[in-house]
Amino acid sequence: MEDVIIIGAGVSGTSCARELARYKGKICVLEKEEDVCCGTSKANSAIVHAGYDAKEGSLMAKLNVEGNRIMPKLAKELDFAFKLCGSLVVCLDEEELPNLIKLYDRGITNGVKELEVITDKKRIKELEPNLSEKTAGVLYAPTAGIVCPFNLNIAMAENAYSNGVKFHFNTRVKNIYKIENGWAIDTTNGVYKTRCVVNAAGVYADELHNMVAREKIHITPRRGDYCLLDKTVGNHVNRTIFALPGKYGKGVLVAPTVHGNLIVGPTAIDITDKDSTATTMAGIQELISKASMNVKNLPMNKVITSFAGLRAHEDGHEFIIKELPEAKGFVDCAGIESPGLTSAPAIGKMVAEIVQNILNLPINDKFIKTRKGVLNPKELSFKEYSELVKKKPEYGNIICRCEMISEGEILDAIHRPLGASSLDGLKRRVRAGSGRCQAGFCTSRSMEILRRELGINMTEITKSGKGSKLVVGEDKDLW
Repeated sequence: MEDVIIIGAGVSGTSCARELARYKGKICVLEKEEDVCCGTSKANSAIVHAGYDAKEGSLMAKLNVEGNRIMPKLAKELDFAFKLCGSLVVCLDEEELPNLIKLYDRGITNGVKELEVITDKKRIKELEPNLSEKTAGVLYAPTAGIVCPFNLNIAMAENAYSNGVKFHFNTRVKNIYKIENGWAIDTTNGVYKTRCVVNAAGVYADELHNMVAREKIHITPRRGDYCLLDKTVGNHVNRTIFALPGKYGKGVLVAPTVHGNLIVGPTAIDITDKDSTATTMAGIQELISKASMNVKNLPMNKVITSFAGLRAHEDGHEFIIKELPEAKGFVDCAGIESPGLTSAPAIGKMVAEIVQNILNLPINDKFIKTRKGVLNPKELSFKEYSELVKKKPEYGNIICRCEMISEGEILDAIHRPLGASSLDGLKRRVRAGSGRCQAGFCTSRSMEILRRELGINMTEITKSGKGSKLVVGEDKDLW
């Protein structure tokens, strides 16, 4: 029997896993997909929110601000990309400036530092030259930032794994029921038993909750469409640009990414299908229209891809993080929508405290708090890079030319803890296929490396797990 089973390997689940690894116990993570970071965590705005948006006194507000404060230190410990770039909320109408001030007041109440309302148009222009000429004022939050959501998720998972946490992929939960001294979890890969369950299943968290709880919850999958623009226009804005909710609607954001691109989105469309992440023409047109209100001359002719993600919107619009009174040993980590990415480090700490109060596990005095990410040759000097290639020629063999990703980086991504086994797994870890051609030229070369290193046939390689094979046979099989 396990001490703790965490259901879900998104950013919340892996943060819980890392924090629980600080204790001695048998801990494992069950994930229905083929890898970590395959749900909400792989398709979001990648924003580290300052914390002024959530309602005063809410758990969202508390954990957002705490997560924001943790993120810079965590990025150094776990070696993932993070940039403190700040954010602006744009007010386009002087009549709505009182609403901007209300947002400022909420931020101050929530504990956000360094907030400032700016109405001086000259200063606004200096901060962001490409804001709309109609801008009447902005709320400036210097403590906001941007992050690589993939590597944040992967880094926490790898660190948890290195500290003894087990991961079981392609394992979908079918049922949960009470047994003596704990819980039984019936999955597609058999039955797991545990003393404590952490429900971090994203848009499916309500289904797991409702299996064991008297008081039901309901989560709506809220689809958000995005456009990702080429690196040549990545500096069109320097900070994350939000719209002030008002008569123009809630708007969408425009932001730089830590990798040098520009991202626009998301929309907010409630759907019923928890697996539907297809973009729509209407959604893309909506985000372009709304984003263009706040940022002028948006270079939408430089879009290299569009995508959509789902947010787990709980009816009460609040994080649900607690042990269920009627289901002892079952801990919810549900309704984790924006600002869930920012809040994740704080969510993990809170869940770990709850579980520890239940189990009273001994401290792991051998806990390793650091992790080293994939070596990035682009961060080396010419001399350092030359020496690296001499020792390891694979780093001189460029596979993805758009992003200049070497065979050495791909090998690292495959063979490191919880390594990549699919094309999307490589993409999330080292950005192979993330550039202008969107894997149009490097797919076959990446597949060949996966085939060779994993010792499998080309027909077994997938884009993203079950149902996404790229090769189904050989030409000779057709004759």
